[in-house]
Amino acid sequence: MPSFTQKIALLFADAQLRGRLLFVFGALAVFRVLAAIPIPGIDAAQLATFFNSNQFFGLLNLFSGGGLSNLSIVMLGVGPYITASIIMQLLTLMVPSLKALYQEEGEAGRKRFSQYSRLLTLPVALIQGISFLLILQREAVLPALGAFGFIANLLMIVAGSLLLMWIGELISEYGLGNGVSILIFAGIVARLPRDFSQLLFSFDATQLPLYLAFAVAAVAVVAAVVFITEAERPVPVTYAKRVRGMKFFGGQSTYLPLRLNQAGVIPIIFALSLLLIPQMFASFFQTSSHLWLANLAHAILGGLQNLGLYGTLYFIFVFFFTYFYTAGTFDPHMIAENLQKNGAFIPGVRPGMSTQEYLGKVITRITFVGALFLGIIAVLPIAMQSLTGITTLALGGTALLIVVQVILDLARRIDAQISIREY
Repeated sequence: MPSFTQKIALLFADAQLRGRLLFVFGALAVFRVLAAIPIPGIDAAQLATFFNSNQFFGLLNLFSGGGLSNLSIVMLGVGPYITASIIMQLLTLMVPSLKALYQEEGEAGRKRFSQYSRLLTLPVALIQGISFLLILQREAVLPALGAFGFIANLLMIVAGSLLLMWIGELISEYGLGNGVSILIFAGIVARLPRDFSQLLFSFDATQLPLYLAFAVAAVAVVAAVVFITEAERPVPVTYAKRVRGMKFFGGQSTYLPLRLNQAGVIPIIFALSLLLIPQMFASFFQTSSHLWLANLAHAILGGLQNLGLYGTLYFIFVFFFTYFYTAGTFDPHMIAENLQKNGAFIPGVRPGMSTQEYLGKVITRITFVGALFLGIIAVLPIAMQSLTGITTLALGGTALLIVVQVILDLARRIDAQISIREY
């Protein structure tokens, strides 16, 4: 087994691996240049005030790779593509033909499924682009645009989103790792220098023990995220012996790895959307001429600004959506059926319905731990800011999960490529 330094040396020594790595860096450089080109007519002061007071756009800025915070031509980022992919995943729960296409028709079926997600990205990007431009005009971040200016800006940002989707696909095909995840990762990492500079400018020497405690807690949280992300529940599987002519086949034992966190960051995205979209609509109607509608909007905004209530609802929604998403993507019936077709069984469990029930119980139990973990990680930034009173100390959340998962996935892919070349 080669050491870490030997792996790094092999990574740069191999021409194909070096080319893949350089392609990723080149694609990310193009992405960061595009994210720095703003659309015309922005009021920078109003933009900063708007982002500081709107959590929903802070989330969307995360998935735009930081392009939304300065209203760049790629301000929508890969958000429309992610939204389209989530919609397609949800449709598999309601449309049996889509579920069969995604789960049963192999690589060709998954390619068609991905193509449907790409086609759905265009209308989603148009809807999001129109909504963003109207909201930004309402908040005086952008000046009132005529029909031509509005359509020109809309086409510009929709084209930017589709371009980023294409760059992500190119990274997946010619680079290393999942292209869309790497683009989001690059946007998060690009914000780190700014966040550290804000922390340094607001540094208070009297709170040094608090900063040290935060650093220790940050290391512990990252270690916990890595541990839970990599954690699996192995279900033992044995293949029955079969005789063909004079030869015996089967008889070996293996295991079925069930991940503790089957859902990834999808439940957090669902929960944030459910909590933050009402805030966006309430902000529209708080100046309504109808008194009851304005009062309702103020009540919604006031209630969700209570950190205790917001954090509790956030945790409950993340917990619920973890079970919901896992139930939609993990099918015990299909797994039990495949095991039976291949002459495999779980020791001590009868094939067929008993295996399905057993797998259902196991996934329900481990999903409880995964849902609890995701809920805690999601509300951790809120809890830290409530306890310390320092807004620059944000620990946990969607960004941390994405960064850890992308790094682990990239490390696994690089290790696999190096292992192939060794053999």
